Amino acid sequence: MATFNKFNAFVEHVAEGVHNLGSNQLVVALTNSAPTSSNSVLADITQISYTNCSSRNITTSTSSQTSGLYKLVLTDLTLTASGGSVGPFQYIVIYNDTPTSPADPLIGYYNYGSALTLASGESLTIDFDAANGLLTLQ
Repeated sequence: MATFNKFNAFVEHVAEGVHNLGSNQLVVALTNSAPTSSNSVLADITQISYTNCSSRNITTSTSSQTSGLYKLVLTDLTLTASGGSVGPFQYIVIYNDTPTSPADPLIGYYNYGSALTLASGESLTIDFDAANGLLTLQ
């Protein structure tokens, strides 16, 4: 999988108590427009249509710290196109769907390097790193 890139605002949002990564609903957004590190909320991202896409909700596997090192581990997510194509998209953005102020704060994204389109019946598995987690904080 591509390298995870965090949004700069995520750091401030963590420090100011916007995220509860252990219980908030994280979601995948798909875009074909390059995000910038200065994007802070979902409204800053131009999303594709999800008409033919399966659920984009992410399941948190573990959210814990050991000896001052916090790690967020997510369950792999499979996106499936059904009834038509999904895409094109090059960027998979992770955002927090729970907070209302700010609404839908961004966490980070993956750049696949080129645009992908899923034809009806095709799937893409987002393989979140079970060993190292999506992110660590210390």
